[in-house]
Amino acid sequence: MSAEHHGYSEHDVQREVTDLQAKSATAARIFDLRRIIGGLFVLYGIIVTIAGINPSDSSLDKSEGININLWTGLGMLLLGIFFLVWLKLRPAAPVRVDEDEGA
Repeated sequence: MSAEHHGYSEHDVQREVTDLQAKSATAARIFDLRRIIGGLFVLYGIIVTIAGINPSDSSLDKSEGININLWTGLGMLLLGIFFLVWLKLRPAAPVRVDEDEGA
C-alpha cells in the first residue's frame, strides 16, 4: 500500500516527519538534565548562601567556627552556574533520524 491510497502524498508524510523531529529536538533541549541540575543547584545555592550570610552563634559553634552554610551555598552556586554555562556552550545535539531506517 502506498501513502497515496490514504489521501497523503509522499510530501505530506515527509513534512509530518520533519515536524515531529523538530518537536523531539525541542523536547530534548527542554528536558536536558544539565538545565534541571544547574537550575536546582543555583536555586538551593542562593537559599543556603542567604542562610549563611548571618549565621547564628549556635550554628558557628556546631561547625567549629566555620560558616558552613555560606561556603556550601557558594559551592552549590558555582556548580549550578557550571552546569548552565556548559549547557550554553555545548547545547544538546539535535536528534537525527537516518532516512534508510524508514525504508
